[in-house]
Amino acid sequence: MAIPTELSGPRVLLRPFRPQDAAAFLEAIEESRAHLEPWLPWVQSVRSLVDARADLAKVRSRWRARVDLTMGIFHRETGHLLGGSGMHRIDWTLRMFEIGYWIRAAEEGRGYVTEAVQLLTRLAFEELQAARVEIRMDPRNLRSRRVASRLGFVLEGTLRRCAAGPGGRPADRHVFALIPEDCAALAWMAPSGGRAG
Repeated sequence: MAIPTELSGPRVLLRPFRPQDAAAFLEAIEESRAHLEPWLPWVQSVRSLVDARADLAKVRSRWRARVDLTMGIFHRETGHLLGGSGMHRIDWTLRMFEIGYWIRAAEEGRGYVTEAVQLLTRLAFEELQAARVEIRMDPRNLRSRRVASRLGFVLEGTLRRCAAGPGGRPADRHVFALIPEDCAALAWMAPSGGRAG
């Protein structure tokens, strides 16, 4: 099954990271380090252009193997790197996907993440025949929780101390999910292409 290498929305463009994105990737991390580190421990390992290139090479390798579909979130008109998203913890047999996302601090609160998650959710259900799409986050990450709630993902529960949190200590995760039956009730998933506000 072919996986699109570009998803375009009204304001954002999602595509796999390229080698030439390394400088912009590092800039976004540096600008947003204090904003991202509490939720994304991996940003601690991106400290230089060499680190950024190595991280993106790993991401591209995982894309080619179809084990992780990480994409950059770019401004559709300017090409400016806004953040990252993608589908992770993929189970191709059961057709289950987890959507993750981050946004650089200067672009927070503008709806770019919501738009990116809509594009990936549509891809999962409409083209990849998803049986389940999840979003997991630290319960303290209220902005992330708002994205999932705004798009109609169902809070199924909290996994206690199941993931590494700040400082490597065990932390809880809220689990939000959609299954195909849920999508019928979501106006933004309708074939007409209505979008969440």
